[in-house]
Amino acid sequence: MTPVVVRRPGPNGSPAAIAFHTALAVLAALALAGALFAVQGADPLAAYAALFSEAFGTMRGFGFSLVRATPLALIALGTVVAWRSGFGYLGFEGCFMVGAAAATAAALASAEGRMLAPLPSWLALALAMLASFAAGGAWAGLVGLVRTRLGANEVLVSLMTNYVGLLGVQYLISGPMRAPGGLPQSERVPSDVWLPFVIPGSRAHAGILLTVAAAGLVWFLLRRTPLGYELIVAGLNPAAARYGGIEVGRRVLLASVLAGGLGALAGMAELLGVQHRLVDGMGGGVGFTGVVVALLARLNPLAVVPLAVLYGGMTVGADAMQRGAGIPSSIAAILQSLIVLLILASERLRYYRLNPSLFRLGRDRAGAAPGRPAGP
Repeated sequence: MTPVVVRRPGPNGSPAAIAFHTALAVLAALALAGALFAVQGADPLAAYAALFSEAFGTMRGFGFSLVRATPLALIALGTVVAWRSGFGYLGFEGCFMVGAAAATAAALASAEGRMLAPLPSWLALALAMLASFAAGGAWAGLVGLVRTRLGANEVLVSLMTNYVGLLGVQYLISGPMRAPGGLPQSERVPSDVWLPFVIPGSRAHAGILLTVAAAGLVWFLLRRTPLGYELIVAGLNPAAARYGGIEVGRRVLLASVLAGGLGALAGMAELLGVQHRLVDGMGGGVGFTGVVVALLARLNPLAVVPLAVLYGGMTVGADAMQRGAGIPSSIAAILQSLIVLLILASERLRYYRLNPSLFRLGRDRAGAAPGRPAGP
């Protein structure tokens, strides 16, 4: 019996094939989630209309989607840099909080009567970004140093550093950085160093522009520079990289610093663009969700931003779906999970194709004389 599908000689890595498989997986996830809507007695089309119209149908909703997407995309870009270099870092939740704390300290130092008060607002904002990136780079760089010098497992070490970062921020807002009052939180940072809004009538701030610029820089670094080539080779085959004269340990350490800095910029964007004060739990698991976005993008920096906007938009539209269609907002989380699972499963489609002999067999039969069997 002729098989319907056969294995390819090698995986199909063309951008068109990857985009097609990703779109197919998203449509399949929407169909499966639609079945859940039907079980709830709701119209799937009405539910999806409420979901996407709230997230992308109005300028206000689109702005909220961009706000949600900004930290996700920055953490995803950090994941791309780290994982492409063979550094399996999972400590972005800690980087997020450390970056937010550093940005808070730098921003508060620019308040009236304090050390950085004479500086213009744009320079104070730049210093807050720099402080955040440096703090996150040092935080993740310690994990990279432990990996390269002591041979420790960076996955386990980075997961543990998340708790250290979260508890460290809890200490700061309960003690040295606590504002007067009963709530454990810092003072409100001066409005001069807030990230400016970029879309009129929405809450979208300049963090999204920073994210787009970061995506372009990461793509350029990995695809167009000798350093990026060395990072990727060190991640693909460390032994071959060493044989070629690449110092793998230094490249991994550099990747850890860059990844931590990008993750910390996510905390800075959330602080200076949304919260405006350091509070406990402001991450809310964004460090792990950003890793998921990077996996959905297949570690392609140019695909990170649109997928982060889609992922953030579904979060924004979940409440609207509950109000408009009477469906629990938790189903939006199920939809997000289905998209992740099916996109990861669609990776197998790159290794298979329809059997070409089926088409040849069909042509042979179509060309056979009437009343005579096809073939010899």
